[in-house]
Amino acid sequence: MELNLLEICLLGALAFCFLVQLYFSLFIHLKLALVKVEALPEQAKNPISVIICARNEAENLKTYLPTILQQDYPNFEVIVVNDRSWDGTADILKEFAKKYERLKVVSVADGEKFIAGKKFAVTMGIKAASYEWLVFTDADCEPASPNWLMGMQQPEDESTEIVLGYSPYFKKRGLLNRLIRFETFFTAVNYLSFALKGMPYMGVGRNMAYKKSLFFKNKGFAAHMHIPSGDDDLFVNANANRYNTEIRINKETQVWSEPKISFIAYLRQKKRHFGAGKMYKSKHQFILSLQIVIQFLFYGLGIALLCFPKTLYIALGVFGLSILIRSFIYPRLLKRLNYGELSWWFPLLDIILFVFLVFNAILSIFVKKVQWK
Repeated sequence: MELNLLEICLLGALAFCFLVQLYFSLFIHLKLALVKVEALPEQAKNPISVIICARNEAENLKTYLPTILQQDYPNFEVIVVNDRSWDGTADILKEFAKKYERLKVVSVADGEKFIAGKKFAVTMGIKAASYEWLVFTDADCEPASPNWLMGMQQPEDESTEIVLGYSPYFKKRGLLNRLIRFETFFTAVNYLSFALKGMPYMGVGRNMAYKKSLFFKNKGFAAHMHIPSGDDDLFVNANANRYNTEIRINKETQVWSEPKISFIAYLRQKKRHFGAGKMYKSKHQFILSLQIVIQFLFYGLGIALLCFPKTLYIALGVFGLSILIRSFIYPRLLKRLNYGELSWWFPLLDIILFVFLVFNAILSIFVKKVQWK
């Protein structure tokens, strides 16, 4: 059976995509699957300022703020920035402030002199913080345990200025929830794995920490204040390096969050994230783009080769080998990152996620306007 030039070229391109795919799976992501999960420190070291920005989060604050205020840590404060809310958030915070001495409320009023957006609210919270070590989360988040702050406290190594945590979404019914959790899983696998590899490029504001002095030393969000999102990932992208960044994946240091419940709301969220990604360092943009392009070409070339009788079984073999290898790595990571039940959905969700990412990238070209809330 002799192959023509076109079939040879397509097979060569498929083989190249397969090898690049294997590189990310075996030499980047597998590192996270094999790394030893850090133990919680035996005692608290330094005081902590927890910062939460809230806009119209009255119901979420009622539900989740007590789980943060009641953390088992000897010396911490919780700063909630009420960012121009009109839903009763101010009243909820006023009641909580009477009950919890460690709660500090900062209010952002509506007015022309204020810069709209979450970054301004975060900056106000940081300025109000009494302590050097800042831990960030959101109003719709719930720590996995009372020991969350114990695990996210400042590391013994004083050179560490940033700690990247992990924040899974709550399980709900439906395919959309599975897609959201699977996409969050892959995002986390990527940024945590690259941080382990010595190339941190982003973090998630639902669960991360850094030094107050680092924020002011590098002028906060000044370089990207005009971007609606990026108070977390763009800050990490600009300031993290192999020497000053650590990760935390202990199940007690994770923070659970409420997922979007409509596809439109989820699209808006991903649009904000996509806009921030355009501001990443060039090398990070290249690597992240390469992952998507290689995945796109892998599926595209594989489908094309299925149309040729001579390459049909070769393409099926490459697809099968790819799924086999990835099914060895990613279900282990799904279990480690609290999404074990999605392991059975892995091959299908992998394809659906790829289609969604391509769709979102195309949509982002035409829809420019984004906002926080």
